[in-house]
Amino acid sequence: MKQGLAAFAVGFIFAIGLGVSGMTQPEKVMGFLDVFGNWDPSLMFVMIGAIGVHAVAYRLIRKRSSPLLAGSWHVPTKKDLTPALMIGSVLFGLGWGLAGYCPGPAVTSLASFQFQAWLFVAAMLVGMLIFKALDTKLKLQK
Repeated sequence: MKQGLAAFAVGFIFAIGLGVSGMTQPEKVMGFLDVFGNWDPSLMFVMIGAIGVHAVAYRLIRKRSSPLLAGSWHVPTKKDLTPALMIGSVLFGLGWGLAGYCPGPAVTSLASFQFQAWLFVAAMLVGMLIFKALDTKLKLQK
């Protein structure tokens, strides 16, 4: 129960941050990715701010022997870098660049009732179902 509430609170705060920073606006994201055109660097400052906050918070939090709501830390290792993860990362980047949404901002944008956000989330869910079916058949993840 505590983990569910914590996940909801963190997700809610994350959604507010996405909205305030403009990450839920595809045209803003596309402007950021258009480095050789009409480049909008404002999202770079959002990322730099997030990296700065994370760098400080991560060092403070990792001094604890375990997380508050779990028995141990689950930190990715180099062994977690699989071909399936690499391919998925490339597809994620391409989708983000083409649509201007990544999953978090897209889900957050559902509250705006914009057709594009609903279409993106529907396509994302279909893609997840296709991946799950392929993964079951081809054993892409180990």
